[in-house]
Parts: sequence; C-alpha cells; structure tokens
Amino acid sequence: MADMQAFREAVTAWAAGGPDDSARELAVRLSVRAVVLLEGLSDAAAVDALAANRGRDLAAEGVCVLPMGGAMNVGRFARVLGLTGLGLRLTGLCDEAERPYYARAWERADAAPQGFFVCAADLEDELIRALGVTRVQELVGAEGDLRALRTFLHQPAQRDRTSQQQLRRFLGTKKGRKIHYGRALVEALDPDRVPAPLDGLLTSL
Repeated sequence: MADMQAFREAVTAWAAGGPDDSARELAVRLSVRAVVLLEGLSDAAAVDALAANRGRDLAAEGVCVLPMGGAMNVGRFARVLGLTGLGLRLTGLCDEAERPYYARAWERADAAPQGFFVCAADLEDELIRALGVTRVQELVGAEGDLRALRTFLHQPAQRDRTSQQQLRRFLGTKKGRKIHYGRALVEALDPDRVPAPLDGLLTSL
C-alpha cells in the first residue's frame, strides 16, 4: 500500500530533476491536500511529536510533512508542489534567517504570502525558551546525555555564551541529537507553552 513516505521520496526525486509521474499518482492515491516544508529532520520530528500529542495523524489527514535537506531547497519543492506543479496547499516552518528563501519560493509558486511560520532564531531556541533552561537540563539528564553536556560546557568557546545559547549549541554537536531532542522537547511541553510558530503551523492545518 502506498504511504506518505513514498510520496516524500517521489517529490524529492521530482524536485531534483526526475520524472513527475510517481508523485502525481501518489498525490491522488493518498488524497494529499497540503505539504509542510521543513528544513530538516529535527523540525519534522518536532511537528510529528506535537501532532501526536494532540491526537492527530497528519498523513491520514492528507498532510505531508516534508524535510527538504536545507532551507535553500525550498524553491525547488515549492515549484513542484504549489500551483505551478501539483497545486497543493503549502505551509512550512523556518528560521528568521531563512525567511527570504521561503518568501521568494512562495511568491514564485503563487502560494499564500503568509503561508509559513517563522522562528525567532530557530526551533531549538524556541523550545528551550518555552521549557526553560532548568527543565531542558533535566531532560538532557533523563536522556542520558548529562555527562556529554558537562564536557561540552567546559569547552573555552562556551564560556561567554548564555545557558540558553549553550544548550542550543549542544543539541547540534552530535549527529542525530537534534532529531532526538526535537521530539523529546516537544513531548515535554505543557499544552499552553507550545512556541507560537509551531502552534500556529499545526493549528493552520
């Protein structure tokens, strides 16, 4: 049976210059109505975790959560998915520094100009601020990474950074760590403490 992962793979191949027939067929078969364009896997893990917390199955709702492998790829994906391609509704989540890439992509794909949501720095920063430094440190300990964090904090480069900045940097120091904590931090959030960009994204779907 076709699933949303197959659709993601077909769209990724199309955006890279491959054929469009598989993506078009799967879009119809899966009743895809919207695509969430995200920079990477850690953002996708956070979106999926929040959806699960709220009892939603995005794939069953016809929503594809699609990590693009970098924000600069958004133009190619918007072209094949928006009105110039499959004609699907586009939304997404990006860092403030990536806003121009998304804005240009939305304009060229003739998508709604306010169709994506922007984090002040990045999603990890939003989540750390929502939970608080102390709670994030507790979660790092619960996940078995406290020793690694302490070693990291003793590095000279960390001395002039705030605790929040240190934690944000720590999450990106090991392959797979941002993905893991993208889910873990969201799962630890109180329902009324979800960062506005992430909450707005899911509510809009």
